[in-house]
Amino acid sequence: MEQRVLGRTGRPVSIVGLGTWQLGADWGDVREEDALAVLEASVEAGVTLFDTADVYGDGRSERLIGRFLKDRPDAGVFVATKFGRRVEQRPEHYNLANFRAWADRSRDNLGVDRLDLVQLHCPPTPVYSSDEVFDALDTLVAEERIASYGVSVETCAEALTAIARPNVASVQIILNAFRLKPLEQVLPAAEAAGVGILARVPLASGLLSGRYDEHTVFAADDHRTYNRHGESFDQGETFSGVDFATGVEAAAEFAAFAPEGVSSAQAALRWVTQQPGVTTVIPGARNVAQARANAAAADSAPLPPATLAAVRELYDRRIRAQVHGRW
Repeated sequence: MEQRVLGRTGRPVSIVGLGTWQLGADWGDVREEDALAVLEASVEAGVTLFDTADVYGDGRSERLIGRFLKDRPDAGVFVATKFGRRVEQRPEHYNLANFRAWADRSRDNLGVDRLDLVQLHCPPTPVYSSDEVFDALDTLVAEERIASYGVSVETCAEALTAIARPNVASVQIILNAFRLKPLEQVLPAAEAAGVGILARVPLASGLLSGRYDEHTVFAADDHRTYNRHGESFDQGETFSGVDFATGVEAAAEFAAFAPEGVSSAQAALRWVTQQPGVTTVIPGARNVAQARANAAAADSAPLPPATLAAVRELYDRRIRAQVHGRW
């Protein structure tokens, strides 16, 4: 699979990675053996980046990755984890003592001495402007608890603030055919600064797979049931903030853009990898078939200019009014 350097980490990673929120929690139950099989299938397909967080299943996702990597030390996987959401979301909680404790917990979960990459996990907006926060992260690097650090953001404004920081290695942001605002300033700024971009929620929580209709019912413990209006965390994390009915209709239109032999989901992932400045797209997978299909998107032909223009027109006509001004 094609490799790109992940910003200031200096590490090459696959253009399609694996997001492991699904393997921890909030997407319905995934059995341990199924989760390990997803990790194995992803690596076999050429994936070399796993994205996780200390709160995914209260560490379950990290522990599963750690177990997998213990059995597969030759896998060559770069693990990007996140911390900062184990406490009430207040800026004063983002301090060196907490950072050390959270990093040490993730090191234990993953079974490593030094974390490849730690990302601040969508903290309160003032955190991005705090010199003390980034001094503390620099201290973790100096102490060799972490090799590099980045941020995971909700808004483009937060991303731009972080990119201006000299030691931020990467920015993780929602980017998909239903969330185009990052194309305007964030991706050009990151590319100019040498900051990597991890594109999350690339299928708009599954909408862009084309598998759902207005009658689809998700499990009670699936965030697509309980967080549609931001009841538990930022609304933009669920269906990219798009109303479900609107998203289903727009996704049906998007599916028609997929070339012959390419699924709607694969076309959506390929669209992300084609955006200048993107390092890796990190779709999740609940089973082996999904993991293999996601990875195969890297081998599909680039979408032609006419299709890229059609995606823009669809966004402007159906989606822009709901999301563009919010994130």
